[in-house]
Amino acid sequence: MKRVKRRIFAGVVCEQEVYTVADRVRDPATAAPRLRFKTPEEREQHRLGISRRKFARLINENFGTSSIYSTLTFDDEHEVHTFDDAKRLRNNYIRRLQYAYPDARIVIVMGRGKSTQRIHMHMISDGVPEQAIDDKWQYGRIVSKAHLRAHVFYNGIDNGADYTGLANYLFEHWTPEQGGHRWKQTRNLRQPQKEAPKEAKRTYTAEHPPTPPKGYVLVDCKCTSYGYQWFKYIRQPEHGERHRRRSNQGL
Repeated sequence: MKRVKRRIFAGVVCEQEVYTVADRVRDPATAAPRLRFKTPEEREQHRLGISRRKFARLINENFGTSSIYSTLTFDDEHEVHTFDDAKRLRNNYIRRLQYAYPDARIVIVMGRGKSTQRIHMHMISDGVPEQAIDDKWQYGRIVSKAHLRAHVFYNGIDNGADYTGLANYLFEHWTPEQGGHRWKQTRNLRQPQKEAPKEAKRTYTAEHPPTPPKGYVLVDCKCTSYGYQWFKYIRQPEHGERHRRRSNQGL
């Protein structure tokens, strides 16, 4: 058995995976993790994790502090009771935005309010002016709208513009009632940068992780009993940015 590693870059986040492949695999660039599952439920959780990570990478790669997070609701006149109807109005809304702003990048998820059970939508957009978000939504009210933050803290650690937490929150909005995909995206979203796998020359542990890329710092890691290891690094702000942030904190 051989150990292989690969890095995936999405926005300020770098993930490094280390996993085992069969000795007969000669080219690490074609290698894939050897996966074992004790139960169908464990296999389904694995698939769910792949989808979750894909979504988080898309969010981190495509959105930043110029992007806007909005919550869109339906008024009584336009209230919908099925997700099929909501999808039709969602798609019309995206088309109107894209017609006016062809280069806009957009992701929308749908869900139901916990207390009202009314269908609503959350959108992250880039390249759409704030006023246009309101003007093009003809079905109710935009109840919240804000730019994504430059500094997001997880467990007290500044992860900069890492929006994995927001992505996970949105990912959980999907329910089987909705059917189909968990999110709707415009086709122009950039894909994360995946390096070709290569053979790992060292043995890694949580205490001795792979060397981070220049300018990055390790913030998280996970290791499974099957030999799969995952390390997360965050690109640190430039010295000037950190200095400005300290100065702003004193205001």
